[in-house]
Amino acid sequence: MASRVTSSLSGFRTFILRGNVVDLAIGIIIGAAFGAVVTGLVTDIITPLIPAPGGSLATWAPVVSYTGKPLLIGAFLNTLLSFLIVALVIYYFVVLPMNALLARFKPKEVELPPTTRDCPYCITTIDLRATRCPNCTSKL
Repeated sequence: MASRVTSSLSGFRTFILRGNVVDLAIGIIIGAAFGAVVTGLVTDIITPLIPAPGGSLATWAPVVSYTGKPLLIGAFLNTLLSFLIVALVIYYFVVLPMNALLARFKPKEVELPPTTRDCPYCITTIDLRATRCPNCTSKL
């Protein structure tokens, strides 16, 4: 019974540590959990600290002369700052710990002995079992 539970948990761990599951989780976190919080932080705290012509950066919208419509520069900068903060949070709190976890559980790579060598005369790569170089016919 205990061995079945252990094998089931190791299979679950393998499934969770797969790249697709982590990517999906990161996408959901960016879209749902941090979006509103970061937007509020940028709109209510960071943006008012940035000086802008005519008042607050969030309301900065100069009017284009030939169309008469405002350019919503302040709203765009709010969105850009929100994205950068979300990306930083995701990188430092999800991606870096996940990479460390994957490196910890990744199986060690076994280095195989070399099967070829270079000819000392013409620098051609040859098999270790060769007694003569096929390129320059030198004795090895």
